[in-house]
Formats: sequence, C-alpha cells, structure tokens
Amino acid sequence: MQTVIFDMDGVLVDSEYTFFKSKSDMLKEAGHPVATSYHYQFMGTTFTYMWEQMKAEFALPQSVEEYIAEMNQRRKAIFQETGVRAIKGAVELVRALHQANFTLAVASASPKNEIEQYLTELGIIDCFSAYVSADEVEHGKPAPDVFLEAAKRIHRKPSECIVFEDTKNGSRAAKNAGMYTIGFANPDYPKQDLSAADEIVSDYQQVDIERLLAM
Repeated sequence: MQTVIFDMDGVLVDSEYTFFKSKSDMLKEAGHPVATSYHYQFMGTTFTYMWEQMKAEFALPQSVEEYIAEMNQRRKAIFQETGVRAIKGAVELVRALHQANFTLAVASASPKNEIEQYLTELGIIDCFSAYVSADEVEHGKPAPDVFLEAAKRIHRKPSECIVFEDTKNGSRAAKNAGMYTIGFANPDYPKQDLSAADEIVSDYQQVDIERLLAM
C-alpha cells in the first residue's frame, strides 16, 4: 500500500475561497445574492454539476459553459492577485512521501490544466506519477471513477491505494473505489461530513509515514 492519491482543492491547494467569491459575485450580479455557506454543498463536485444545479435553481439565462468560463476567469484574476497558496503542511507531506518512495497521484474535480498549473506553482509536480481530472471520466464524485482511473494509470489495485480527501463527496468516492481513505478536516474550511473515511486528521503533522509504510 505504498500509493497515495490526493484530491487537490482543499487538500493540496488553498483554492476553495476563489470558488466561493467568484460564484457569490456572479450570482449577486444576476440578482441572486447567497451566503458563502450556500456553496458548501458543491465542494468536491465538478464545475459542470455545480453550474447545472445553480442554473436550474435560479433560472440563469446563459449556458453552463459560459458560466464556467466566467468563473474561471474571475478565479484566475484572484490567483494573480493572491498567488497560488498551499494548504499548510501539504508540500512538506508530499515531498516526504515522495522521498519515502510512495507512488503519488492526484484525482481532482478541477480541470487538468489547473491541476498541472497549481502543482507546478507549488513546486511539487515532479513528485506525482499521474494526475486525473473528473473531466476525463464519466461520473464525478461521489462516484469512484476519478480515483479508479488514477489507480489504473499508475498500475495499482484500488486496495493498494491510500486517499487524502477533505469533502463528503470526495471521501465517499474514495470509499466507493475500495480505497483506504484519510479524511482531512481542514480547520480553516467549513466542516464536512467525513464519516465515510477510515480515519481523520486535522493537521498533516499528524500523518505518520512510518505507519503508512507498514500498512
């Protein structure tokens, strides 16, 4: 079990705030102000699912593709202002696992170009053997597709994989894939239902690499 698959947003990259702000601003400008907590339900889901739901709920006139493009443009502007920020301890954990000869992959709901960009900016892209976007599989989380595809690309059985996830949908997807799941309860993010996970940590310093090696 020397394989670790990471979700990206909220697990490696501190990016959820860019989704909350961009979507809140867009909905407010369309005449539908919402609280930040409204967006919590979409954490871990695909961009398409997210905007399909909001388009139906608020009878939004433009296409899902147009809303996704605008959201991404707004998020890009936010990142240009703030820079891509790592979750506390994430870079150190990735490097430590890589040095301990774990095979690493990313399975994210974000588009592949964002995965590549963010991992590159954090200086850890060379630690990963594969990265898979939910855009590349048929079903998004909580379906297991993205995790199964990641395991397939690195030639591992699901039972040989450990997953780090921070959302309800993501942790359910990892368990549906038959993988050992570590829920990351980020203290800086909204509380998520991680009951599907096999164990939960709130700080990456709590991760015992020697114990993982022995699993």
